Amino acid sequence: MQCKLSKKCTKNAVLAGLLILIMLTAFPFIINQLVIKNTASAIIGEMRQEKEVSFLNEGQASFVNLNADCILVLGAGLKPDGTPNHMLEDRLEAALTLYKEGAAPKLLLTGDHGQDEYDEVNAMKNYMLDHEVPEEDIFLDHAGFSTYDSMYRAKAIFEVNTVIVVTQKYHQYRALYVAEEMGYKAYGICSDQRTYAGQQARDIREFLARNKDFFKALWKPQPAYLGDAIPISGSGLESWD
Repeated sequence: MQCKLSKKCTKNAVLAGLLILIMLTAFPFIINQLVIKNTASAIIGEMRQEKEVSFLNEGQASFVNLNADCILVLGAGLKPDGTPNHMLEDRLEAALTLYKEGAAPKLLLTGDHGQDEYDEVNAMKNYMLDHEVPEEDIFLDHAGFSTYDSMYRAKAIFEVNTVIVVTQKYHQYRALYVAEEMGYKAYGICSDQRTYAGQQARDIREFLARNKDFFKALWKPQPAYLGDAIPISGSGLESWD
């Protein structure tokens, strides 16, 4: 009798262990889908190869209805010569089109400027200046070292209430989710204008990053750098180095 009970207990323990393992394995996939589903409706348009903005949702018929404070462009890397890479160039081009169409009065360019020899934000700024955007309309976030930091600082430093985020679609869900958790409204315009090399590896990293930022958005740890407020309603020159 004792032997039968022992076998039954062992079997139950194995089944319980398998159930826990399945749950732990499934949990990251559940979080990934939660982030996507919670933000999909906030992606309102895309930048087509014809350089035109096409709305995806019929309910958002006009940029005017959004009352956006700014267009936020997330950094994506530089070429060896210090100019924006293809992904970042496409984001900047989409943001420039939105700005010129009156989607928002200001641009918030956020990226990595942690070292003198690597300066995403000034490369982004130079792109906009080359396309005749007024200096005072260009805000720079030099400490956008991650998507989480950029979205956190948009509210904490630049005091945005409503923002149009420009990035590739795979990246939009996480950015919009963090913004939502930080307590401000964000809409996404996707800037996919070509096929990008290494996208499969990028998708895997994004899956892991969505899980990471899901928990960070719950606990809301401060970024490594904050600083004084630079309201988006003022002059962008206050944010320049």
